[in-house]
Amino acid sequence: MKSYSYKTKGTCSSAITFDLEGGKVYNVQFYGGCNGNLKGISALAEGMDAALLADKLSSITCGFKNTSCPHQLSLALKAALNEE
Repeated sequence: MKSYSYKTKGTCSSAITFDLEGGKVYNVQFYGGCNGNLKGISALAEGMDAALLADKLSSITCGFKNTSCPHQLSLALKAALNEE
């Protein structure tokens, strides 16, 4: 299992950490942001295929922002998958 850390941009959360193993996502943790919503996203992401999750979360916006915490997770996952 390999751990990743991603500094978010344009969101209330400041960073995301997660693990990848066999193309699956584990232990997603957001730092800052909407606590309950981000715990929900983390729980739903547990064990999911990283590429599929990145596609599902891509382009989600928050209010008038061009990004969101889920979108930032999709960017983090894509960057991690490109590293592997």
